Amino acid sequence: MTLDSGWFTERCHEGGSAFSLRLREKLYQEQTPYQLIEIFETEFFGTLMTLDGLVMLTDRDNFIYHEMLAHPVLFTHPEPKNVLIIGGGDCGTLREVLRHSQVQRADLVEIDERVTRVAEQYFPELCEANSDPRAHFHFSDGITWVGEIDAASYEVIIIDSTDPIGPAAGLFSQSFYSSCARALAADGILAAQSESPLFHLELIKRIHQAMAAAGFRHRASLHFPQCSYPSGWWTVTLGSKAVPLGGFREIGGRAFSTRYYNDAIHRAALAAPSFFKQALEEG
Repeated sequence: MTLDSGWFTERCHEGGSAFSLRLREKLYQEQTPYQLIEIFETEFFGTLMTLDGLVMLTDRDNFIYHEMLAHPVLFTHPEPKNVLIIGGGDCGTLREVLRHSQVQRADLVEIDERVTRVAEQYFPELCEANSDPRAHFHFSDGITWVGEIDAASYEVIIIDSTDPIGPAAGLFSQSFYSSCARALAADGILAAQSESPLFHLELIKRIHQAMAAAGFRHRASLHFPQCSYPSGWWTVTLGSKAVPLGGFREIGGRAFSTRYYNDAIHRAALAAPSFFKQALEEG
């Protein structure tokens, strides 16, 4: 990450590329025991949050990521009542989860409480469901939480993690996915952010392999644009022990609106380019 002449620039070394946003001012900075949190006001993308110099979210495009992480998995499961979110301290995914009236409880496990408190100050619209009585916050390590929770506690687990470095590295391992499989009901579904197909294809192959080894018989990656993340192309990978992942409950008659997600987007997101399918088959 660099700040140069009024621009924020994140360099993606593995992709040989960079993404820049023109800034108006720096609003906040805090070094927590886990990471450096910075908040900027940009000229065209609204408020920007970075962690350790990497873009986490912007006002302009965070809705795509949060909707695609929450709604496909919740509409794929026949009746999601209990949901676990690991990470997701900005609370945008929690907000989307709690739009679903079937959800009776949502546990959010975030290792760094300061991410949530800073989000409440600078991204209040993402935190508007924080006072919902179904929301329960646990500021602790997600790997430990999943390892200790009772078996079959959740219908859905959502991993809203940062990149697989630092505190988040263990959230991409086979042992962690095995703990998730144990914590899920027999018809449970796992959803995990899984990086860029263009820049991180080997990682996505390892995610599919690790999920399979952990007992997730069905797996599918959903593709969507994400302008402020490396390459502008992102994925969420679903894993299920029993429920096929090609079908889903259509949302026509739903009691809430979405800005990106809809039935056609869900179907389209399941389509994968040839190089991606070939890579998974070879894996």
